[in-house]
Amino acid sequence: MKNILKGTLTALISIGALANAAYADGVDQLPASEKKIYEVVDPQIPLGASAYKNFKPKKGPPWKIGYASSYAGNTWRAAALDAVMNDLLPRSKVAGLVSEVVVTQSDLKDAVQIQQMRQMVDDGVDAIIICCSNVTALNQTIEYAYKAGVPVFSFSGYVTSPYAINGAANHAQGGGEMATWLAEKIGKKGNVLLVSGIPGFASSDSFDKAAKEALAKYPDIKIVGEVAGKWTDQVAQVEVQKFLATNPTPVDGILTQGAQENGVLNAMLQSGRDMIPITLGGEASAACYWRNNPDWVDASFHIWPPRREMQQMWEIMLRTLQGQGPKVQSFLRPVLPYTIDDVRAAIPENCDLNSTDFVEPTADGWFPAAVADQYFEHPADPWKAATK
Repeated sequence: MKNILKGTLTALISIGALANAAYADGVDQLPASEKKIYEVVDPQIPLGASAYKNFKPKKGPPWKIGYASSYAGNTWRAAALDAVMNDLLPRSKVAGLVSEVVVTQSDLKDAVQIQQMRQMVDDGVDAIIICCSNVTALNQTIEYAYKAGVPVFSFSGYVTSPYAINGAANHAQGGGEMATWLAEKIGKKGNVLLVSGIPGFASSDSFDKAAKEALAKYPDIKIVGEVAGKWTDQVAQVEVQKFLATNPTPVDGILTQGAQENGVLNAMLQSGRDMIPITLGGEASAACYWRNNPDWVDASFHIWPPRREMQQMWEIMLRTLQGQGPKVQSFLRPVLPYTIDDVRAAIPENCDLNSTDFVEPTADGWFPAAVADQYFEHPADPWKAATK
């Protein structure tokens, strides 16, 4: 009964999670420390047992990997791809684990991404990584890959196919925590502008839904506008500028998703209005402004660290191909707050207000090996393990 009384959001989302038919065989296998991350989630996210618990790859390493990216037009995607091409792939080649990575871009067109993924399967890749996609559009193609012995890994978002493995932050938690922080920061009253990512994509919608429900707990706070920044600084800047120019209504705070906060910041700086609190999700450019204006905000949040999220999924992929037996369909990470002291440690005083980089958790700070081990039936160091 106590859990039900925690609030409508927690109750409904938890009920949605528990309604997942295979929950007891999936998340329920995790230790209590990890189960906490799943207490409040988007009800659509799959929480059952992984279809790859007993998976054996078609052949041993080195493997050929497909990266079917849906978008290349922002700094976040560039950082994630850089992590693959200049860190994870070279290390994997040295370890004899991966021979090559085939990269495609679909420019947010589901039909194009579907064709690209099917071509990858037909061309003999051993696994496919996708990112931030529509939750259902790719499901038939993911099943096509599964039947061909090719697992699909969705990072920084989720798909609802039972034949995929998802890895991301808990975006529902992130939306709720960011919205709550902003509400408290502006004194529990005032007008908020919501800057979404790409509506229709799992991580964007999960974040927005939870954020709105969190703000609804503050009767004196009103969402006075919603625009879509498409996780791209240039787009977010234009959309926020248009809103501010055509709406004289006072805005007391801006709640934005990641990979676009610098665009939101620049829009405010150029608007002639007084600076207001803006949520921060890791862009080094916006963090630089905070470093130089320490009284501006008092917290920020790791929800979308591009290199760390890609590293997490890459290691999940390696472990799965090695036959380590993933226990769950969805590997969620908790939102990690960070402070101005963390920013000072990450970027210099003469930092770049136009940087395209990100402030991220340390290399083992997002998905530590000791934690990752708990998500697999036969855990081993993926960089050293042999295929079972």
